[in-house]
Amino acid sequence: MRLVRGAVVRRRRRHGLREALDRGARLTLSDGASRTAVVVVNWNRADLTTRSVRAVLDDGAADEVIVVDNGSTDDSVAVLRRDLPDATVLARDTNGGFAAGANAGIRHADADVVVLLNNDAEPAPGFVAALRDHLDAAPADVAAVTGRIVLAGRWTRLQSAAPAPTGRALRDHDGHLWVPSPDGEVRLNSTGVRVDRDGNGMDRDWFAPADRVADRAVFGFSGGASALRRAALDDVGLLDESLFMYYEDTELAWRLRRRGWRVEYVGDAVVQHDHSASSGVRSDLFVFRNARNRIVVALWHAPWSTVLRASTRTLVRGLRGLAAGSTRQEARLVLAALADVTGHLPAHLAHRLRQSRLASVPRSGVDPSA
Repeated sequence: MRLVRGAVVRRRRRHGLREALDRGARLTLSDGASRTAVVVVNWNRADLTTRSVRAVLDDGAADEVIVVDNGSTDDSVAVLRRDLPDATVLARDTNGGFAAGANAGIRHADADVVVLLNNDAEPAPGFVAALRDHLDAAPADVAAVTGRIVLAGRWTRLQSAAPAPTGRALRDHDGHLWVPSPDGEVRLNSTGVRVDRDGNGMDRDWFAPADRVADRAVFGFSGGASALRRAALDDVGLLDESLFMYYEDTELAWRLRRRGWRVEYVGDAVVQHDHSASSGVRSDLFVFRNARNRIVVALWHAPWSTVLRASTRTLVRGLRGLAAGSTRQEARLVLAALADVTGHLPAHLAHRLRQSRLASVPRSGVDPSA
């Protein structure tokens, strides 16, 4: 029975990927392209990672595929080395978060273009080539390109009067609840990252129709489906490992932007994503790190007005949660995140000053106001 269910799920996934490709994706391979490495980080989910990496290997566009096991406590390393003989598997002793894992893969890669791919994302055919070819053809000041991430499965929006769902549900930017449904619609997860006036880094086009045509210019890239130019990383550095997890891609996008680099969106590079299959969308780790890192990244890079709004909203959210009672655990985590930032405020302010000094020195040949 499990085998039958698995076959049905795989057929639905392939159908979803084909739908996403049919809605505007045109895949192009080019000769003489930049040497490209794909980096995938694993932590205790060799099953997801194997599925993702096999799709990359089968596609054949990557010159090198690197899997970084981020200190898994299960048999992931043995499974990955057994099931992915054509990939390089690096085993870290400890879990340093996504940034540390991704950085280990980037450092190991011998490539001019490095593709970051979430282990819970299944790439469509041509994903790697689309990112690489766009970056090869782009102006020299384009540091990164971000792909079109489609939510796995189909989704139906609940009516406002409908009872609260007992199973899995996700909320769009307008506050509407969506639930998995065989008769629902294919929806977008991301066409890149945008940052609002409160410092929130969020997926652009979250839950928009899958055929949405997005602007090429975008603030930042998604660390789950993107390609980075090695020259840009040499200029600004790698992902900040102190963030551990969440906002590390937004923070790097801030650094790139402040140094005169740009990020572009590539609609032809499609992946299907099991949203938060690895860590859980409302896990304690997510709530704490998301709240903390939002303020930290704003404090390092954003205008002071944004820092003030981000901090104030976090405090209000925590206090309201304590008063509500039903969300006390989440409220405690949010307030703990704010306390953590406050406790390390001198170090964060020193970091902000260093970043401002670096940003004030423009790169040769690049207009920082572009």
